[in-house]
Amino acid sequence: QVQLVESGGGLVQVGDSLRLSCAASGGTFSPFTMMGWFRQAPGKEREFVARIRWIYDTTSYADSVKGRFTISKDNAKKMLYLQMNSLKPEDTAVYYCAVNPRSTGYEYWGQGTQVTVSS
Repeated sequence: QVQLVESGGGLVQVGDSLRLSCAASGGTFSPFTMMGWFRQAPGKEREFVARIRWIYDTTSYADSVKGRFTISKDNAKKMLYLQMNSLKPEDTAVYYCAVNPRSTGYEYWGQGTQVTVSS
C-alpha cells in the first residue's frame, strides 16, 4: 500500500512559479513504476499533466504544460515534484500525484493540493 501526500499549492499571479511536492511512503517501487501528476479543474474531468518513470527518469508531459512544467523526483527520499513556471489562469485546478506500480494503471492517489492562478 502506497500513501501519497501533496503539498505546495497556493494562490499565485499569472506568470508566477510554484513547486508542488508529493511525499510517498509504503509500497515497493520497481523499474515498471510510473509516478504522475494529474489535475482537475472545477466542472472538468481529471487530466494528465506529467509522468516520470521511477527508475529510468523518462518523462512525458501534456501539450498544455510542455515547456512550462518540469516533473522530477528524489528516489532516496521517495519524493515527486512538479515545478510550474509561467502559470496561467487555465492552470487553476486541484493537483494530484499518483503512482502506477506495475504499468497497469494508476492505483494510488494523493488527496490533492489546490493551485489557483489569479489574473
